[in-house]
Amino acid sequence: MSDLEGPVDGRAERAARRPATETDAERRRRRAQFLRELHEAKALRERVQPRRARAARMRQAMRMRTFRW
Repeated sequence: MSDLEGPVDGRAERAARRPATETDAERRRRRAQFLRELHEAKALRERVQPRRARAARMRQAMRMRTFRW
């Protein structure tokens, strides 16, 4: 029963550990690291699943072509 009482994904726990006076530079550094890892994960997914990645690119291109300004 005790596992139902705590946070599900640990966000509150991480927020509690993080210092209250986080500078903009630290936040930008963490964001840059996250974006690098995200880009790397997307590139890996494209290499591992080329057909699915190509279909996703085609869907995105179609969305961009049919978008009305």
